[in-house]
Parts: sequence; structure tokens; C-alpha cells
Amino acid sequence: MAKPKKGKPAEEFAAPDLESPEGRKTIRRAIAGSAIGNATEWFDYGVYAVVVTYITANFFPGGTEWALATFAISFLVRPLGGFFWGPLGDKIGRKAILALTIVLMAGATFAIGLIPSYESIGWWAPALLILMRLIQGFSAGGEYGGAATFMAEYSPDKKRGFFGSFLECGTLIGFALGTAIVLFLQLILGDQAMQEWGWRIPFLIAGPLGLIGFYLRNKLEDTPVFRELDEANGEEPSAKTELRDLVRKYWRPILAMSGLVIALNVANYTLLSYMPTYLETQIGMSNNASLTLILIGELIMIVLIPFAGRLSDKTGRRPLWLVSMGGLLVLAIPMYLLMSTGFVGALIGFAVLGILYIFQLATISSTFPAMFPTQVRYAGFAITYNVATAIFGGTAPLVNEAAIESTGDLLFPAYYMMGASAIGLLALLWVRETKGESIRGTEIPGEPTAAEKATTA
Repeated sequence: MAKPKKGKPAEEFAAPDLESPEGRKTIRRAIAGSAIGNATEWFDYGVYAVVVTYITANFFPGGTEWALATFAISFLVRPLGGFFWGPLGDKIGRKAILALTIVLMAGATFAIGLIPSYESIGWWAPALLILMRLIQGFSAGGEYGGAATFMAEYSPDKKRGFFGSFLECGTLIGFALGTAIVLFLQLILGDQAMQEWGWRIPFLIAGPLGLIGFYLRNKLEDTPVFRELDEANGEEPSAKTELRDLVRKYWRPILAMSGLVIALNVANYTLLSYMPTYLETQIGMSNNASLTLILIGELIMIVLIPFAGRLSDKTGRRPLWLVSMGGLLVLAIPMYLLMSTGFVGALIGFAVLGILYIFQLATISSTFPAMFPTQVRYAGFAITYNVATAIFGGTAPLVNEAAIESTGDLLFPAYYMMGASAIGLLALLWVRETKGESIRGTEIPGEPTAAEKATTA
């Protein structure tokens, strides 16, 4: 483990003291700075998902599948963002990268609201939309991994699950805010005004949100864990060849995390991004009814997430992942059958699946960063998460829609979640429990250090 240089007391690099007013203020700032960036990122994805019919009308006269393909295309560049931002975040710090990614993300989202329609400028309209989605994907490749790493490294070891869960509250607040704003605009403007210009308003709101996030992040110091390693000159030579080092030294956590991310993201994008389209185009629910249902479900999930995070500090992360993926494997088909019965059945089915899913969502920030040591944590998280997300996450709405159209089987989203959960359960066998473990230093958390291995040899 890295030791601070002479003259730098270890207490300077400790997590904030929750018994002191200053410590509580610092952790609140860390939570706010991390969560608002996450909310801005997922606000965009949430808005795009619920206005996909308006996007289609304004940019893609060919049909909804083109709008869903554009949703998916941003995920193709997320791994590039992970490869770029991750190693950079391990070298120059988490804070600097997070400030840059939130500006890029919010700026691109804001710009979508300004793009003229296909009727006005022809194919330049979808081309510009795709360009903005690519910028969003590139910035998101560094945003989420960095925010989760930032939150995990600021949190006390015994409460990492609880504090880290607030980052995921930001995820769902972003989704819920986007859904609520679109529903409100539809109710007061009507369909014609929404088709013409109302759909642009939610995208424009992302600009001020990004500026607030940028301000909050700039008010914070970098994480105590990173500053300790940086002060000690603890960067390993392999950090200079980050990608080769990750594959050679940390392939086991990369593979294990990839399996969990597949389960996580197929559930996430099937439940939160594709569900409005599914309820409207496949179940025949009205636009306002589907948005109301999704909003109620998301608000319930937001309330429950901190409780799930606190529970993980007591029981561990692995039991919650086991219950979540096992529950989705068993209940996906019954809940999708229930959704087809009407609004009440759809609400119950969505709520049950959503509650099971939050056991994964609430523990991302306490599980994934703890799978890598400090000097490669940002890169390991960002690269692994975004490669798996690009393949199995952003493509989920498109895959679900295409499979239903080709087979006529409305239960395909349930099958897809079940298959992904089975992969996640297999990967969980190789995931180490890190409840209460320190994530400081240059060793994988929870594993014996080099000194301990030498002593026991």
C-alpha cells in the first residue's frame, strides 16, 4: 500500500469524518457533485427514450427503428471514451476529468434541442443528431466510471454502500426528471405543439443542469484515496501502459465485472429506456398513461435505493446481486404477462421488476470500483463498464423491438433479461465480497497484500 511522503499525515487522506460538521459538509458536496453529473447523463437518455416518437417525426421519416438505432449508436463510442478518459483520470485525477465530461455531455444534449428538423435541412438533421449522440457517448464513457470511482473513494469504508447509492439516485432522478418534464409538456401543450417544438424544451434544460454540476464539482478537492497515491508518487510504471497492464494483471476482475454489467444493463435499458416504447407500440397504452406508469415506478425506486445501499453495508454486495438476478430470472415472464393485462397490471409488473433491479443499481458504486486498485481503478471501471454497455446496454431497446417485430413474441424482453441474469449469476461466482474493505493502496481490495503474501509464503 502506498504511504504518504514524510510530512504528510495519514489523516489528511482519510475519508471525511462524519462526526464533524466539516466532514458531513464534504461528503454532502461529494454526493451532490457526483450525483448531479450522473443525473445530467441519464436525463438525456431518459428524455430521448420518452420522446422517441417526436424524434422520429422530426428527424427520421423512415420509422421508429431509425430513432432507436440512433439511441444505440452513442453506445458504440462509449468504449472509446472509457479508453481515453479512464487512464487520464488515473493520471491527472478524477475531479478534472469529471468537470470536462459533464460540460461535453450537457453541451451536446443542449445542442440537440437546437437542431432544425428533417423538413428544414434534409439529411443534415439526422446527421447532426447522430454527431451529438456520438459526443454524448464519448463523454459518457468517462462520466459514469469517474463518478462512481469518485463517490466510492470519498465514502467511509463501512458506509460505502449507503453513500454510493446516492449516485444511483442521481441516475433515476435523471430518468424521472426527463419523464416528468415531457409528461408535463404533453399535458399543457398538446400533441401538435410537442411535435413542432415542445420536444426541444427538455434537451435545452440540460444546459443549466450541466453548469450547476460543473460548479459543484469544481468546489471539491480530488478524492482522498487518489491524493494519497499521488502524494506518495505511487503510480506504477504499468499505469503508463494502462491498457496492456489492465489485460495482463487484472483480467479476472475485468471478466467478472463484464458479466455483472451485462445483467445490469440489459435490465436497465429494457426496463427504463425501452419500456415507454414497449407499452405504447406493443401493449397499446397511450403516451400519457405509459409515462405516468414509468414515472410512478421510478419514484418508488428512488426512495428505495438508499435503503438497499445501507442493506449492502450490513449483508454484503454479493447477496443483493444474487437476490436481484435470481429474482429477475424467475419473475421476468410472470411480470411481463401481468403487464399485458392493463394499466394496473403493468404498474405492478414494472414495480416488481424495478424493485428487484435496484439491488443491483444501488450497489454499483460500492461493488465495481472495489474490484480494482487505486492506480487503475478509473480505467478498469470505465473501460470494462463501457465495452459491456456498448454491446449489451444501449442496443437493448433496438434488439427488443427488432425481436418482437420479427417473432411477434411480446415476451422477448423477459427472455432477454433472463439470459443476461443467468450470465450475471455465473460471473458472481468470481466476485470477491468487499463489504467494509478499504479501497486505498495499490492492491486489489480484499486480496492479501504483497507483504502479507510474503509473510505467509
